[in-house]
Amino acid sequence: MRPLVVVGDALLDIDIEGSADRLCPEAPVPVVDIGREWLRPGGAGLATLLAARSTSEVVLVSAFADDGPGRTLRDLLRREAEVVPLPLAGGTVCKTRVRAGGQSLLRLDSGDGRAAGDPLPRRAERVLRGAGAILVADYGRGLAAHRGLRRLLAELARTVPVVWDPHPRGPAPVPGVRLATPNEAEAAGFAGDSPGDAAALAERLREAWECTGTAVTVGARGAVLAGDGPTRTVPVPGTATVTGPSRPDTCGAGDRFASAAAAALLGGAGLADAVAEAVDAAARFVAAGGAAALSVCDAPGTAPARPDGPAPAGTDAFELAARVRRSGGRLVATGGCFDLLHPGHVSLLRQARALGDALVVCLNSDASVRRLKGPTRPIVSAPDRARLLAELESVDAVVVFDEPSPKAVLDRLRPDVWVKGGDYAGTELPEARVVRRHGGEVVLVPLTDGYSTTRLVAAASNGRH
Repeated sequence: MRPLVVVGDALLDIDIEGSADRLCPEAPVPVVDIGREWLRPGGAGLATLLAARSTSEVVLVSAFADDGPGRTLRDLLRREAEVVPLPLAGGTVCKTRVRAGGQSLLRLDSGDGRAAGDPLPRRAERVLRGAGAILVADYGRGLAAHRGLRRLLAELARTVPVVWDPHPRGPAPVPGVRLATPNEAEAAGFAGDSPGDAAALAERLREAWECTGTAVTVGARGAVLAGDGPTRTVPVPGTATVTGPSRPDTCGAGDRFASAAAAALLGGAGLADAVAEAVDAAARFVAAGGAAALSVCDAPGTAPARPDGPAPAGTDAFELAARVRRSGGRLVATGGCFDLLHPGHVSLLRQARALGDALVVCLNSDASVRRLKGPTRPIVSAPDRARLLAELESVDAVVVFDEPSPKAVLDRLRPDVWVKGGDYAGTELPEARVVRRHGGEVVLVPLTDGYSTTRLVAAASNGRH
């Protein structure tokens, strides 16, 4: 499969986390005692990280400054994707949030960088021409307005699905884009003096921008899609609703929506199905903690906090894998649905953990479980299954994947050992080739007789205990 190429303005996001239990004597403002500082790519950089959770090969084309924040940003991104740098005029844009007690108190923006107007490098053009799908994550810093890049994107849009996530300070998408993804406020701004509801805005912008479809995101209500049939609302599925804070952190939800839609189109999905997958992915992302959960602690030897859901669990897993490799340790991975966690699962996980220095569980997403087990499964949602697994002493990290097989995840984790239950004896596992290609081995461990989720479900249905 060809890669998903992300094009746009990459930023550096910083969260300063501390406590605030007193006021400044000079003014009625809180005094924040700084505890930790968390770093993560922002803008198109965040879109790249999120795209890497949906497809195995992602490339970012973005402009970078040769300054400290710029080098940090590139280092963070190279852990997840190939980076094709372009010149940036000015300093790296940094957005710093000061937080205490889970609440944002202040945001400080610094850096004046904008993409330079230099001719597009040959490497960038080559990468774009080899793309299976393209996501333009515009953050108003000039790259989406680059004349040479726009000409190339307009040419490629005739044959390659292009998703365009626009910005109020950026240009309109090039003609021929497969899907544009403004939020409701952005859509109203782009429509100018022609107000209307989300459906009217989506239809108007699809016509004005000459794109196949426009999906206006409307927060907790999902998205309104114009194109590929009658204009309609694509709601958030009930299975994607997770109990969380009363005011969840929605930072990055638009990037998750656009990246998931681009990955779905890359995989051959139609427009309506791609938007449905994007709505589901964005809702789960917010429920799991949002962009903050993808941050890396800027303190030597400090591991990121354990996540509360699939997206952050994925980040934790890849960070863990990198740390284990750096220390010369042995990384073990196993996978499955783990629906209705039972003693058989616990035994398998304990045996797997004993084979190395850290254990990552590759967990089938809800959509993946439904494809494998049928429409009535899973019984327990992916965020809750991830939480339960993460609480076990034998499990060091959890990563959730949407595909039928964890091959793409394993290609990034590169475990030394891949563990499955003994019931797979005599079966050629589809992911075994990926594991062995990276020098790993496949180990089958004995199962505890008498336990399976299918049996538990059947017993409950028959009224037996």
